[in-house]
Amino acid sequence: MDLFMTVDDVAKELGISKSHAYKVVQRLNEELKEMGYLTISGRVNRTFFMEKYCYEGGK
Repeated sequence: MDLFMTVDDVAKELGISKSHAYKVVQRLNEELKEMGYLTISGRVNRTFFMEKYCYEGGK
């Protein structure tokens, strides 16, 4: 399992369009930046994503 999720991964996981997934990734990365973390455009930390969307683990 990769440490980061791509926009395609987010879209598939949430069952949303790719364009909406870009907005989700951007919003999550903004939160991470505010917390002092470096981010990668178009990718989001998998653990942070799972925490924010109330998952108990992952795939």
